[in-house]
Amino acid sequence: MGCTGDLKKRFTEHNSNQVPSTKNKGPYELIYYEAYKSEKDAFKREKNLKLRANALTGLKRRLLESLN
Repeated sequence: MGCTGDLKKRFTEHNSNQVPSTKNKGPYELIYYEAYKSEKDAFKREKNLKLRANALTGLKRRLLESLN
């Protein structure tokens, strides 16, 4: 999870091993993202997902359902 103003650039950085936390763990495929008008709203959503297990579990469930 994370926030960026340029999703394509950030995704390229992950796939070219420029991000220490994901280095040599790719390649990655983008299957989902959320967009927000304000950075404040994006960080609020990210914090909610990290702190509330039910929110993250619900998101994972919806993603798995959409892949099937």
